[in-house]
Amino acid sequence: MNPPRIVVVGAGHVGLYAALRLSKKLNRNRAEIVVIDPVPHMTYQPFLPEAAAGNISPRHAVVPLRRELKKCRIVSGEVTKVEHARKTVTIQPIDGPAYEMEYDHIIVAPGSVSRTLPIPGLSDRGIGLKTIGEAIYLRNHILDRLDVAAATPDEDVRKASLNFVFVGGGFAGIEALAEMQDVVADALKYYPELDPKEVHFILVEASNRILPEVGPEMGAYTARQLAGRGVDLRLSTFLQSCVDGRIVLSDGDTFRAETLVWTAGVKPSPMLANTDLPLGPKGHVNCLPTLQVADLETSEVWEGAWSAGDCAQVPDLTNPGGYCSPSAQHAVRQAKVLADNIAQVVLGGAPKEYRHKHVGGVAGLGINKGVAHVYGIKVKGYPAWLMHRFYHVSRIPSFNRKVRVVADWVLAFVLKRETVALGQLHSPREEFTEVTPPVALPAEKKVGAGAR
Repeated sequence: MNPPRIVVVGAGHVGLYAALRLSKKLNRNRAEIVVIDPVPHMTYQPFLPEAAAGNISPRHAVVPLRRELKKCRIVSGEVTKVEHARKTVTIQPIDGPAYEMEYDHIIVAPGSVSRTLPIPGLSDRGIGLKTIGEAIYLRNHILDRLDVAAATPDEDVRKASLNFVFVGGGFAGIEALAEMQDVVADALKYYPELDPKEVHFILVEASNRILPEVGPEMGAYTARQLAGRGVDLRLSTFLQSCVDGRIVLSDGDTFRAETLVWTAGVKPSPMLANTDLPLGPKGHVNCLPTLQVADLETSEVWEGAWSAGDCAQVPDLTNPGGYCSPSAQHAVRQAKVLADNIAQVVLGGAPKEYRHKHVGGVAGLGINKGVAHVYGIKVKGYPAWLMHRFYHVSRIPSFNRKVRVVADWVLAFVLKRETVALGQLHSPREEFTEVTPPVALPAEKKVGAGAR
């Protein structure tokens, strides 16, 4: 008799940590663990701003699945459909035809995607910050804008190149803005043609505060710090249009900018719409505190279906009536409980409920600057920056990655960061095609009507 198959959809925080723990608790005779993801690595998203800033190598902000999950089967592909009634998933591999795979248990953890709005020009001009590719592109793009500004004789192009707009005042937006402002400040030392006063970083936030994750006092402190560094804070303001790089804000201001970073929230993966699982009003998978998928109206448990993380709506037992926030802090801890619960069910036991009181948050605001609100303790400046780094290096999976990240930090401290754009990464064949024009195929010989 074959062991039960556990399919893990998505290799983010939940998927990787759950699969890793399951592989340690259940040997191959007890369960077959299959991890399905379109990319062969897990991205440690809290390190994306540092990867974009060049503080760490982009390769060290990701965890290779095949190296870390040696006891699991890795499938490089995308799950396009889940039919739990038949206990099958439809997989579209990176190449070749789609196929179905049966399972006994499924962990639905495709995570989230950037939540965008129907703003004119956003799809053409916006840059997200959810993937390592976006982080690399953002770094190259911003440094490239400095080269453009230094070389152009056109004053309008110069101004547009030196305007950097970030939309969203949460962790991702604030950390990315602060890190990239440091990068530009460092790079300007090598651009005598540019005046630092010409550079403008603009933060657009729809609410009247930033960094709500660290509380109102630390959020206000962050706002003061950013304003003191010259950041133009536009609170209670919306982006209305960005067609052809012309930024139109709800406060009536209009200007041109060649850089628009969109970090205004996330939403569950759209893949969930192609499942027969019960979903909440915002597209999340409905779960019980045990992380079992369930119909909340009838309290019916969908046996063998589990979920957690950004894509799941998990009741917060420490806050009756509320749900766990879509944060890495909850995702990592939920993954542990989820894996333990599946192992217990496979071995004949009963699942336990997930309970974790949110301990607060830490945010980096560039080199030697940070803010933290942890267990009610408020920290700012250099100590908070150290807390931010120590916390995240402790959380990234594998000793290998911890050592590499710390080594990157040490080298950046000793040798200073690199401030060169590698824009050709995004169009590697352009030069080749310029020197190798397409060869016209010979025309087919026409055959006369009487020829045989």
